[in-house]
Amino acid sequence: MLELENVSHVYPNGTRALDGITISIPRGMFGLLGPNGAGKSTLMRTVATLQTPTEGAIRFDGIDVIREPERLRMTLGYLPQDFGVYPRVSAYDMLDHLAVLKGIASAADRKETVEALLAQTNLWPVRKKALTTYSGGMRQRFGIAQALIGNPRLIVVDEPTAGLDPEERNRFLNLLAEIGENVVVILSTHIVEDVSDLCPRMAVIAGGRIEMTGAPAELIRQTSGTIWMKEIDRAELEPLRETRRVISTRLFAGRTIVHILSEGDPGDGFRPVEGSLADVYFATLAQSRRAA
Repeated sequence: MLELENVSHVYPNGTRALDGITISIPRGMFGLLGPNGAGKSTLMRTVATLQTPTEGAIRFDGIDVIREPERLRMTLGYLPQDFGVYPRVSAYDMLDHLAVLKGIASAADRKETVEALLAQTNLWPVRKKALTTYSGGMRQRFGIAQALIGNPRLIVVDEPTAGLDPEERNRFLNLLAEIGENVVVILSTHIVEDVSDLCPRMAVIAGGRIEMTGAPAELIRQTSGTIWMKEIDRAELEPLRETRRVISTRLFAGRTIVHILSEGDPGDGFRPVEGSLADVYFATLAQSRRAA
């Protein structure tokens, strides 16, 4: 289990990127959902020992992560939002090189490891091709392959499906689901569907603070009877914001579909709808902004 206690981080310019985060993350897939600028990447870099928090404690399976970062790195797999590789090197050769850096000294052990990872990530047919020729989805699958070197017990992936087409996204998410059965996998994303598809537990982060944690199905159940929708003209939206707790809007066939939060029937043509994880997420962000 990964445990964070009162973790805060303030950058030299005074920006408070993390503000007193306390959370426990069990084995399995865990979704960290938040908008851009919420502090997700700062938190992931902190957990991955790439930066030291201003205050707080982080522990993983008996390891004091802040005091013993090298111990965590021995059992950590990390796929950052942007990662660089030698573009003209093949996937096979790059993984072999990274396996050496990870401490796998035996050539036979490296061969077994690299070939297994290429097969697991469905990159075996293109193992000899230069990484610069890979599509975005193939690069992300290579990123997971390198993160899995050494059989890590903690895997951190930051915005892994951004920019992927639907087919590559599904392939990548299926791969993560297989990996997440026996280890702690933190999926940091702003894409609600990634969390709803994969994660039995999740948290919403906004403004550097954890605003909500729980099981997606339970969080959705808690919204029962409180989400209402209506189709309106776009000109009606701003006046509606002044009188209702608007949580989301979207366009459909030239009309604006608005969802509001209300404990009782708001009348005025609104009708109840079954809540979704997107409604939970947007309602949490709306409440966070009102409290700020």
